[in-house]
Amino acid sequence: MALPINYSVRSLALRWKSTLLAMIGIALVVAVFVAVLSMASGFRRALRSSGHPGNAIVLQKGALSELGSSFSKAAGDWVSDDSRVAHTAGGTAWASPELAGVVALPGRPDAQLMNVGIRGVTAMAFAVRPEVVLVAGRRPRAGLFEIIVGRQTSARIRGLEIGSRISLLRQPFEVVGVFSADGSALESEVWGDLDAMSSVFNRAGSESSLTVRLEDAKVLPAFDRELRANLQFPLTMTDEQKYYEEQAGPLLGFLRSLAIFVGVVMGIGAVFAAMNTMYALVAARTREVGTLRALGFSRSAVLITFVFEGLVVAAVGGVAGCMLSLSMSGARASTAAGLGELSFAFRTAPADVGCGLLFAAAMGMIGSVLPAARAARLPIVSALRKA
Repeated sequence: MALPINYSVRSLALRWKSTLLAMIGIALVVAVFVAVLSMASGFRRALRSSGHPGNAIVLQKGALSELGSSFSKAAGDWVSDDSRVAHTAGGTAWASPELAGVVALPGRPDAQLMNVGIRGVTAMAFAVRPEVVLVAGRRPRAGLFEIIVGRQTSARIRGLEIGSRISLLRQPFEVVGVFSADGSALESEVWGDLDAMSSVFNRAGSESSLTVRLEDAKVLPAFDRELRANLQFPLTMTDEQKYYEEQAGPLLGFLRSLAIFVGVVMGIGAVFAAMNTMYALVAARTREVGTLRALGFSRSAVLITFVFEGLVVAAVGGVAGCMLSLSMSGARASTAAGLGELSFAFRTAPADVGCGLLFAAAMGMIGSVLPAARAARLPIVSALRKA
């Protein structure tokens, strides 16, 4: 014979102080656990949205990123002229030669120096990356020392208002626009004209990368093998979205490991707190348990009832913790990735919430099984004799 659910609910309500403390402990653990997972999800989303489907990025063979890549303009033109690269009706290749660098600029609010990615581009950069949209001002004009800044860069670096001037390697540049890029890593960069940037960085005639739109994405593996085998221009070609995801690899692994470590350490404390609460409930309800057993309720019914109460406490605490972590969604953080520092927002994915609820359920189960087993093993006669 099973005990009614409302019995467990009334028991928890009657001892609301200890129940509330257990719920708060589990909620705090789940909130921290889900918050770290949300950080990893936001970082992954920022890099994943940096690439455009159908685009491929060409780097120097052996280079792990744009910062370590350099090849001649002739090599870039050779790739652009290939028939596997998409061309406009006028015959212009959908290819964006780019120059990448990093400079230190004063951040907000304390003017502490922060690394900022610099990208020299041509007009084709906006064609192959349609997600890059001006939200204020205009594009930099060819050959002039003008820049546009990503929305996140504008928010975290001083002196990047439209019309202001900023020195990049002792060369004054005028800020003429602000752009967004669908929340991707590109929003943490500064863009200027390729030729102007090449002269400032003393890298005229060279490129860091070449972003191309392919006629058919299926040709990429064969195209890459041919570039690697070429002795005159040894290059590599990678899917653009895959390239940005690989840039996040080590940090994503660290964030996931951090979430597990923090969750386990704090979870152990929450489990012991829940276990102490449940043991206290068992001690306070000794006569009650004996009465239930005398009325014909089996040991398994008592065991299931106490475990159910622990799961109810965990479920409410888990939901509260997830709601608390959702309030942090949209908060911003920054870390070293790609060019300079990448600013990204916390993004709480449904999978993160699911992990948080499962974690709460596990804490509730572990914290209630032993006390429930003790309650189920109480002898009827001795339980009824206790005050």
